[in-house]
Amino acid sequence: MKQISTGIEDFKTVIDNDYYYVDKTQLIADVFSNAVMLYTRPRRFGKTLNMSMLYYFFSNKEKDNDYLFEGLKITENKEMMKHQNQYPVI
Repeated sequence: MKQISTGIEDFKTVIDNDYYYVDKTQLIADVFSNAVMLYTRPRRFGKTLNMSMLYYFFSNKEKDNDYLFEGLKITENKEMMKHQNQYPVI
């Protein structure tokens, strides 16, 4: 039975442990296509989890993590998938 991931801030942990996850991967395309983005949300709203998702998508240090995005919305965007694992991320 799937569990709810309360307090987990790492995207890879959420996917690897098969927790419930609301697909917010469209945020990747939104961040990439906007020059400036202000991301304000209340505490415990998933900001750190979303930043972790961005890290695992763009980071060139995480090339073995393609499976994390299988079945998620971002994989339908072939143009964005060309950018996966292509950039140094701080």
